[in-house]
Amino acid sequence: MEIILLERIEKLGQMGDVVKVKPGFARNFLLPKNKALRKTKQNLEHFETQKAQLEADNLTQKKEASEVGTKLDGLSVTIIRAAGESGQLYGSVTSRDIAEAVSKKGIKITKQQVTLDRALKILGLEPIRVTLHPEVSVEIVANIARTDEEAKQQLKLGRAIINTEESDPVSSPAAEDAN
Repeated sequence: MEIILLERIEKLGQMGDVVKVKPGFARNFLLPKNKALRKTKQNLEHFETQKAQLEADNLTQKKEASEVGTKLDGLSVTIIRAAGESGQLYGSVTSRDIAEAVSKKGIKITKQQVTLDRALKILGLEPIRVTLHPEVSVEIVANIARTDEEAKQQLKLGRAIINTEESDPVSSPAAEDAN
């Protein structure tokens, strides 16, 4: 199915581009979210008349997103979760958790703006990408810890604090007696 993009879409094209996509992607995502129009003669004419207005709207949205992006860039949010001794969480940290933690810092974002490429299921410092606009994205750090004190130590050390004191059979006294 051929469509006309109404905004920049990552890995697809720029505003005004006519691209070919799978029908399901167009019907279920691009068209309902007003990110594209079906390619017809009438829609091409409509787009050309609206192009200046769309570009102006895009520019103002990009400027606003850039302002928020400067506040967000490099921000560190702490998320407290229960975890086992090995650092494995009892559950996972979701995009909603990260969006709420950022909102508590005074910057309003939605869970749809948080890009997670995998499930966050261990303690530590995780880089998270926040997409504020199709052309503006920043990186924040999610500090996942068991307590506030542990979170402060993780920030200072730059890594997770995990108990890795497991008995080593080679250096244990019982292993020495057996030799």
